[in-house]
Amino acid sequence: MSLENRIREHFHKSIQTKQAAVDVMAAPITRAVHAMVASLKAGGKIMACGNGGSAADSQHFAAELLNRFERERAPLAAIALTTDTSTLTSIANDYRYEEVFSKQIQALGKRGDVLLAISTSGNSPNVMEAIKVAHQAGITVVALTGKGGGKMTVQLAVSDIHLCVPAERTANIQEVHLLTLHCLCDGIDHLLLGEPV
Repeated sequence: MSLENRIREHFHKSIQTKQAAVDVMAAPITRAVHAMVASLKAGGKIMACGNGGSAADSQHFAAELLNRFERERAPLAAIALTTDTSTLTSIANDYRYEEVFSKQIQALGKRGDVLLAISTSGNSPNVMEAIKVAHQAGITVVALTGKGGGKMTVQLAVSDIHLCVPAERTANIQEVHLLTLHCLCDGIDHLLLGEPV
């Protein structure tokens, strides 16, 4: 296969994954938007966490809320728990890497907040620990996963929302994760601001 055809295959596979995801994910994304807006309106915040590319997605999402997405509006309360290297490395060094997000949630989270827990495999130990602590604090979890949801599936509460990309390939899952984050940002703005003028 030529390089150009290989590139075309990447595009086609991404399109196919998104087409398969839309019917499975549109309704839970809608529920996630409503949960996030309810939290923000009540004075809560959205915390996001993940590893690697999911850490970058956490930061991307928090930036879109705290600054703005596509429309001018007041800043919205959002924190990526992946950005403070001193905090992350001190927790990992003094305790366990599995606690790098959960300790931050213990300190910063409160009942009524929302945790966006991102894990492509659904098996990230530190994200699972974050979910456990979020539940203890009365924080709603929106889990963004793929590959069937992994171990996180059985950890989620009835009140949580699971956004699971129906795919196995990490790159395609991450591509749908980015689209999902943009849907969340647009949906939040839509509910808070109404239709664009």
